[in-house]
Amino acid sequence: MAYHGRHSGDVISSPPPVSSNPSENRKRILTGLRPSGPSHVGHYAGAFTQWLDLQNDFESFFLLADYQVSDYAENLPWIRWGLWEVTLDWLGVGLDPDRSFFVIESGVPEFAELTLHLSWFLGLGHLQRNPTLKAELADLENKADTVPVAFFNYPVMQVSNILLPLAHLVPVGDDQLPHIEMTRDVAMRFNRRFGETFVVPEGRVGKVPRLVGIDGKGKMGTSAGNAIFLKDTEETLRTKIRGMFTDPKRLRATDPGTVEGNPVFMYHDAFNPNTAEVDDLKTRYRAGTVGDVEVKDRLFDAMNTLLTPIRERRAYWAERPSDIRDVLRHGTTEMKRRAEPVMARVRTALSLDYLHDGPPPPPEGAP
Repeated sequence: MAYHGRHSGDVISSPPPVSSNPSENRKRILTGLRPSGPSHVGHYAGAFTQWLDLQNDFESFFLLADYQVSDYAENLPWIRWGLWEVTLDWLGVGLDPDRSFFVIESGVPEFAELTLHLSWFLGLGHLQRNPTLKAELADLENKADTVPVAFFNYPVMQVSNILLPLAHLVPVGDDQLPHIEMTRDVAMRFNRRFGETFVVPEGRVGKVPRLVGIDGKGKMGTSAGNAIFLKDTEETLRTKIRGMFTDPKRLRATDPGTVEGNPVFMYHDAFNPNTAEVDDLKTRYRAGTVGDVEVKDRLFDAMNTLLTPIRERRAYWAERPSDIRDVLRHGTTEMKRRAEPVMARVRTALSLDYLHDGPPPPPEGAP
């Protein structure tokens, strides 16, 4: 999923507050990841840095979207492991469970219920026009017999993930903007037909473009073998950077090299805060007066400086599994507490509260 892994100027329409607790009247964000394995530096640059800033100003719900890891249905222990790994990564980068909520998607069954209700109002053609889903379907064209039905549900599930907590803002990667537009459309149509029920959310894209993998062959992926993970040791980091793809036309250090599209320099731009050093390396690389080894060693120094405190915090939490369970239990319980009254309003809006009233009048056209 990843509201980062899978806008417009409309006025946000807020339904009546679910709670009178003033802290719940702050604007909210909902974002998260599919827990398919440990997080990599692409997640950090494209998502986590934005999340860290937003958690200071918004009531933040970070979702572990385990319902949406249907591609691991034949290996369910992997999902359990992946959920733990992602949680450690979030704590390692500094997401604060005292200010934010870490939510296990399957621990809030209202997500599944809302998904089912909203699927009544979303046609298959609507989903197929979503360019992100269309591209994913094209990749699966020859695998139709093995693709689980859950794969086709996940876009609606993402809509439910955003609408149920009444999120105002959704930080996403640029490839996820079609999902935000679909969510906004569903919220506005539901509100027009059934009365003000959902917040119409806005999307926000991070400033760092999507990183290619260290092999230079497409985006970095948890299972693609081309990722630098946040938990990688210093030696593993050094080995991966030393093996990174650079300019294939540059055979010697004295050859002028290309900086644009060069993964090593893309990573320098994303992770090396010493812009003067980066500019100097680029100038010398173009002139053929610096070798790949020096460029990569400078990148290692910058990235190791960034990842060292993340590794340390991650190791601290890894030794405290009961505390991690408390963090997950607290966030999931709070999300469920918020979800229950919202779902009650949805059921009332859809006239599904069958036991609350007497016999209904016959609808128009009834025999």
